[in-house]
Amino acid sequence: MGALHIGHISLVEQASIENDCVVVSIFVNPTQFDNPNDLQKYPRAIENDIALLKRFSKNIFIFSPNALDLYNQNINSKSYHFSGIENEMEGKHRIGHFDGVGTVLNLFFRIVKPNKAYLGEKDFQQLQIVKKLVEIENLPVKIIGCPIIRESSGLAMSSRNKRLNTDQLNEAILIYKTLLKVKENFKLLSILKLNQLAEKEFKNHPCLTLEYFEIADTETLKTAIYKSKKKKYRAFIASFIDDVRLIDNIALN
Repeated sequence: MGALHIGHISLVEQASIENDCVVVSIFVNPTQFDNPNDLQKYPRAIENDIALLKRFSKNIFIFSPNALDLYNQNINSKSYHFSGIENEMEGKHRIGHFDGVGTVLNLFFRIVKPNKAYLGEKDFQQLQIVKKLVEIENLPVKIIGCPIIRESSGLAMSSRNKRLNTDQLNEAILIYKTLLKVKENFKLLSILKLNQLAEKEFKNHPCLTLEYFEIADTETLKTAIYKSKKKKYRAFIASFIDDVRLIDNIALN
């Protein structure tokens, strides 16, 4: 959605290595915002984004439509059912968000007609949603997940980080530290104890408001209550610093 950073460039880099032609879409999609204020405040820097991409490579095409070009006069989302994944975590807290994601990417894929699409694992739930989308819409696109790129502090790179001052950036490091602590204790503690551990970390740092912490089955994204040796799990966090919402996740086993 623009306001590009090194995390985005890592996606472009991987796509450039594996393909002859790369198209980068830049579009702040109105249909995936449940909060109008969040849409209004989302960082936009299209000229800087284009300059950054041109410095990286001259063999990149940029697709940056406006909302009317893309949606005509009907700026609304199609309603999707993504096997229940859309109802977990982000889906609980951002009603209609994944309908907006599915709608805009369906349009993008039909216009651009890519063979592959590269998405970051920071939005891990969205990555799984997009994999379901191409199945539902029968789109010939291979969805490739790419690792989370982090600041030296461990904070996951995000366009929203640009809205944080220095003190807030330092406070936000708690998100990744909490995920690491949960990972370190995953074999030792129950799911309940791990949840309590994460919640305690945030209670000790009132500058951050924990919206949710969940340990989920990596495949279904259903909230885990007990651990099974046969399953893979990830921990997910969404939190606020003032009105800036940050998310992150980590594989636990």
